[in-house]
Amino acid sequence: MNLLTFLLDFLLFCFHSMLIGLDLDQLVAMASQEEILYEDELRSRYGHLEKMTDLVAVWEVALSDGIHKIEFEHGTTSGKRVVYVDGKEALRRDWMFKLVGKETFSVGGTETKATINIDAVSGFAYEYTLEINGKSLKKYMENRSKTSNTWVINLDGVDCRIVLEKDTMDIWCNGKKMETAGEFVDDGTETHFTIGDHDCYIKAVSSGKRREGIIHSLIVDETEIPEAAE
Repeated sequence: MNLLTFLLDFLLFCFHSMLIGLDLDQLVAMASQEEILYEDELRSRYGHLEKMTDLVAVWEVALSDGIHKIEFEHGTTSGKRVVYVDGKEALRRDWMFKLVGKETFSVGGTETKATINIDAVSGFAYEYTLEINGKSLKKYMENRSKTSNTWVINLDGVDCRIVLEKDTMDIWCNGKKMETAGEFVDDGTETHFTIGDHDCYIKAVSSGKRREGIIHSLIVDETEIPEAAE
């Protein structure tokens, strides 16, 4: 029994000696490092859950500079309202006592005006609608099909989304406004631009019919590209 006691005392003495040998700052630094690592690990694994908790609506909006994703969080207990555009926070309001109303923000490089309407349906149920430039999303997209043309083509392994705004004759490619040069030809006009080493132009000719108006066609390297439906 005395031998066992002696061995235990000896082990405790060795353990305390080891701790005394460590500097106090080193011990604090070790503890702090463990806390930071643990916190970072939690954030990386579960941080997205906080964002998704109050997610109530998601829309995709096709604009000249690209297709944008809009997400809306609405905390019906805290009144929190958060808008994300393409994954980035565009607007945040915390502790809103009024749960209904509207939030206005801009989308894309063209800074298009967007508004989310929050309306009470019944009890604690709410309806969320999106307006673009003062029109409902449905009406905006219907009108956009009349005021723009879109083509999608793969050039050098890259998908290119080319958009023509008919009212301004501006041309966009993958979110970038292109430099163009227009010229008159025998049967209409051609608006020229380049994508990398590829020569492109949009040709505008009259349809001969009042209801159809002017027909626009995209030509890339002397090949006509079919229009895409969005």
